[in-house]
Amino acid sequence: MISYIKGELTEILEDGVVVEASGVGYYIMVPASLFRELPKTGSPVKLFTHFQVKEDAMSLYGFFRRDDVRMFRMLIGVNGIGPKAALGILSVLTPDELRFAVLAEDAAAISRAPGIGKKTAQKCILELKDKLSLAEAIQLKLSQNAQAPSENEEVYRDEAVQALASLGYSASDAMRAVRAATGSSVEELIKSALRQI
Repeated sequence: MISYIKGELTEILEDGVVVEASGVGYYIMVPASLFRELPKTGSPVKLFTHFQVKEDAMSLYGFFRRDDVRMFRMLIGVNGIGPKAALGILSVLTPDELRFAVLAEDAAAISRAPGIGKKTAQKCILELKDKLSLAEAIQLKLSQNAQAPSENEEVYRDEAVQALASLGYSASDAMRAVRAATGSSVEELIKSALRQI
């Protein structure tokens, strides 16, 4: 298995990139969201990869973060979701947003991805819900924001609002939902607030 490829970004194509490493140009398919973060061609780049071998093809899929690869692998494990659909989902939702969408059973958010209908989104929720934990999702979000949970209830509410806002909810919707939410921890507040939204 190829864990990652580090080299020079030589081409940016419609659905992927070419990275030259040790004299070999690797064609790597990437989600559309990754194009916004790419450096200029000729720059060094490191992509974490998923290598897929089929009877008729070998394909590389690339991401900037290991967490993206993990979510990609979970998605392609869902019956009816192939690599192209998984890339589509990760083009419109970050792994954090996808985790919260699954845990909140928000099929509408997942079905915003190209080629993903409501039934496929619901199947995705059904198959992934048991593999994800709200506590882990919140912990990952907090560690990414370099915030440690506080014992102060007001700080919990602020963190819950920030977490919801970072998922794309408007600040006013997030504040309204957290105000109506009940719970004695950030996790409980977010879970309750997602039900309000």
